[in-house]
Order: sequence, then C-alpha cells, then structure tokens
Amino acid sequence: MQIYKVGGAVRDRLLGIPVTDIDRVVVGATTEEMLAQGFRPVGADFPVFLHPKTGEEYALARTERKSGRGYGGFTFHASPDVTLEEDLIRRDLTINAMAEDDQQNLTDPYHGQRDLEARILRHVSPAFAEDPLRVLRVARFAARYAELGFTVALETLALMRQLSESGELQALTAERSWKEISRALMENRPQVFIEVLRACGALKELMPEIDALFGVPQPEAHHPEIDTGAHTLSVLAQAARHKQPLTVRWACLLHDLGKGLTPQEEWPRHIAHEFKGLKLIKAVNERFKAPRDCQELALLVGEYHTHGHRALELKPSTLLELLQSFDIYRRPQRFEEFIAACEMDARGREGLEQRSYPQADYLRGAANAARGVAVQPLLEKGFKGPELGEAIKRERLKALKAYKESAST
Repeated sequence: MQIYKVGGAVRDRLLGIPVTDIDRVVVGATTEEMLAQGFRPVGADFPVFLHPKTGEEYALARTERKSGRGYGGFTFHASPDVTLEEDLIRRDLTINAMAEDDQQNLTDPYHGQRDLEARILRHVSPAFAEDPLRVLRVARFAARYAELGFTVALETLALMRQLSESGELQALTAERSWKEISRALMENRPQVFIEVLRACGALKELMPEIDALFGVPQPEAHHPEIDTGAHTLSVLAQAARHKQPLTVRWACLLHDLGKGLTPQEEWPRHIAHEFKGLKLIKAVNERFKAPRDCQELALLVGEYHTHGHRALELKPSTLLELLQSFDIYRRPQRFEEFIAACEMDARGREGLEQRSYPQADYLRGAANAARGVAVQPLLEKGFKGPELGEAIKRERLKALKAYKESAST
C-alpha cells in the first residue's frame, strides 16, 4: 500500500500558495484492507474512506470509463492493480495530475510542473472531452489563477468548444453547475470565468441571456465602454475588487439582462430594461437553482438599480416605496447589499472606476430616517390594524421629506 497527496495540494504547494484541501490516493490496496485499518467508507460511487483519527479523505486509485451522458455518466474501476499513473490520467488538467509522497518526491507523468511554470491550463488526455463539467472547472481555474498569468491552452479550449457544441452541457445538473459557478464568482477575477465560457461557446449554451449582452451598445455619455457585455464584466470585476459577497456578485452579473431584449432600432437606449429583464433573471435563477438570498437580491437589483443611481432625485414617496420593497425594517442587510450592487454598477464603467458614489450614504440615511419612526406613540393614540399601517406610512413619509430637505441644504 502506497499513499500519495494528489491534485490541488501538490499544485498549490508548487505554486507557493496556501494549501487548503488535501486529497490522497491509495495505490495497491483493497477495500477490505482499508476497513481492516479502521478507515470508514463514505463513497457510494467509488471507494473513498475517512481516516480513523484525522477524518481526512483517502481514495483508492481508480480508472474510469464513459458510460452515459453528463457528469455522472462514468463507470469506475478500483483495484490494487491500478497504478498511480492510471489514476492521474483520468484527471482534468496536467497541473492537477501530479502526486507526491510523504517526502515530497514528485510523480509527474503528464508534465504538470512544466505547465505550472509556463502558466498554462492544459488537459491531461483526450478523455477530457467526456466530462462536460470540466468546461466549468477549467473556466473556474482560469479565474482563480488569472492573477498569476495563467491562460487556457488553445487545444484545451478547442476541446471545451467541442463539448459546448455537443449538447453535453445540457446534461449537467443545476446543483453541479451552481457549485462551479458560485465558486468561480468568488474568485479574485470572476470576469475571466465568463470570458472563458464565452470563448469556448459554453456561455451561449449555459447562460444565453448573458451571452446576448455582448455587442449591444449603450449610450456613450453614461457608458464610455459602450458594450453592455463589457460593462457587465467590469461590474463583476469591481464586485470582486471590493470583496463583495456572493449575493452581490450574482446580482451584478444579472442586473442588465433586460438590455439584451432591446430591439436594434432602439439602440443605444434601453427603455424599461429593468422591468423587461425580470423574467430573464428569474429564468437564470431557476435554471441553476440559485440560493434564495441570491435569487431575491438579483431580482431586486435588476428592478431597482436605476432607482439607486437616481436616489438623490427621487421624491420622498418613491423613496419610501423603494425602502418598503426591500423590507428594510426586518431585512437591513439586503438593502446594504443592494446599495453595494448599485455602487459596483456605477464603478463598472470605463474610466469611472474611482468615482465617488454619494447615493450610497444618501440611501443609508433615508433608511435610517424611515426606521427611526416610532410605532409606540401611534399605538397609544389608538391606531390599530390597517389604520396603524397607514399611520406608520404617513409618519415615515414625513420623516423622509424632512430628511430630503436637510440633505439638500
């Protein structure tokens, strides 16, 4: 029995960056031998075991054979006869197909170290094209390591294009797709994820609503970058630069989908794109079964982001409607995330990345003014039921009028 560290643990150590997950492969062992040593089995599809003391995962060396469509369409074979090289060749990228023993002796049959040094993301074997999930994984790795200068090998991009055109991407489950998408969005360069998916034709298959934004112009006075797709990527880049949470990044990605529906004869204006985009945002949310907080914020940002930009001009009654829509009294964090998404949208314009966004503090002040209305005095006056609701609304409107007047002086 021989035990090796494999995959990311080896890759990141060689890159000199922190190792977070350690995967181990066991060569020359049987399931019975693992159980005899106290390992606990956890893998339903293939033999994976938990160490009896550390709880870390150990997988028996295995080979795989394509037996159906999609990510799950594989038959696995694990036995003491499977070599380390046979186990490594089934992996996606050469930089993930290296192993080392406890003395850090490297096993690198597919030249992963060479590709690490050349900053290339390259597939290990033609079997790469058998697994559609790898399209998303490679795009995610491209986003993760873009800051280090990594790019996707042309021949790997060609295989990704082949997978995109095969229809296999449609076999991916929402859960597996969302796992890769959400992880990619939380990388330092999430816009690279979208760029790589677009370069290989996968964006058109997985998120046609976003793909449709590229080539759609916007008024140059407001958007020096002009192209709506380029703007979306810039907004996403700003969200990453400002360390925004996943909810905000997802909303930034989807906020302008309505502009993809504007007839060409109306370009570069996009009248009512906020409302038109809601059905598209809802469709993308449902396609990937995004978490509820991501879905809700994306829809709210899509509908109201231009309200955020015009916050200083809004009438007190419109401002109150905006605050009510976000349920700022019970969900204050969601309104903060809306403000963040609006600010990222404003900064995601060519040459305006450092521009101040006074609307943010103004909106926070308005929310505080509305929250400051005390309910107890109204109860003491005898208001109750619907009448109480109307009285609270009148008092909040009065508070917002006073806030607007004080802010403008």
